[in-house]
Amino acid sequence: MTTANAETTQPHSFSNTPYSPSVAPDVAGELAKEARMGDMGQETHAREVRCIDLSDFEHRKREIADELWSAAVDIGFFQVSHHGIALQDIRDAFARAEAFFALPADTKAQWPLSRNAGWEHKSQIRPSTRTPDQKESYQITRPRMQGLWPTDAELPGFQQASLAFERQCWEVAMRLLSCFAYKLGFDEGFFTRAHNPEVPSYQSTLRMLHYFAVDPALKDELGLWRAGAHTDFDCLTLLFQRPGQGGLQVLPGKEMEGRQWTPVEPAEGVITCNIGDMLTRWSDDVLPSNFHRVRNPLPHEYQGARYSLAFFAQANEDAVIEGPGRKYPPITGAEYLRQRISANFSNRY
Repeated sequence: MTTANAETTQPHSFSNTPYSPSVAPDVAGELAKEARMGDMGQETHAREVRCIDLSDFEHRKREIADELWSAAVDIGFFQVSHHGIALQDIRDAFARAEAFFALPADTKAQWPLSRNAGWEHKSQIRPSTRTPDQKESYQITRPRMQGLWPTDAELPGFQQASLAFERQCWEVAMRLLSCFAYKLGFDEGFFTRAHNPEVPSYQSTLRMLHYFAVDPALKDELGLWRAGAHTDFDCLTLLFQRPGQGGLQVLPGKEMEGRQWTPVEPAEGVITCNIGDMLTRWSDDVLPSNFHRVRNPLPHEYQGARYSLAFFAQANEDAVIEGPGRKYPPITGAEYLRQRISANFSNRY
């Protein structure tokens, strides 16, 4: 959930390969805003992150689309229930993530992150904080996983089960995006074609995240963040959280100047969703991609490890991003992502 990168901390490549394209004006502006988001600000409960019931989706689709649109325009975040992914499947996905992160570091290092696929450890440095996020992650991007899967000897059934869960997340994301396509005046299969998982240009990503338990010696260190303030690069982020492992906060645009952060409380079986930068551009800036972060727990809160699962519906590399009003020139998904990664991971901060 700029990054996922839905806490939704968005997946990125941390390759050292140089790339320095000219940064588009909307990208440069977003980067400048992010660089000002490193202070603590204040927490407020005055805003509502709405939970939208997706049951009987095909018969209620127009009603659901109106509810999603209203929540997205208002705050850029919403939650969904009755989405079709069984609670046990979500619990099993969390268990797989815990098993993966429990592997020795030298074992995980066999699968280093490259082009949004593989494992990284404290590699993400936000322009908002200029310090590494206190986490590790493992990212699954279907066409880029060669040599990056644990074997069945290391984690039995991990690959097959993870891909099955990724597919479930994709299906939910496409249902939600079909509602936004309808509201934007596109045909309802528009975003499904732009996120086609059957082709090599697919770049949507399932990200497993492990935020480290707080070191007692550092519990009063204000400069550390589990995930610094950012926006997500993708179209739509789906985030699974565990009850009792909070910290996610969103900063709606209307509260930006006052730094009024709204907490997004975890609820088992509910998916937290947010609009990403790609969809903001595709909507000619009607749908906001708002800043969010994961703060360290306060002294009276649970200090242990935090796990989350994020799915980033990120347009295929060859998809052309252009809004109905053509506010911005067309750009491919590949070029847009390169510009955002270059702006955020160029070690200029």
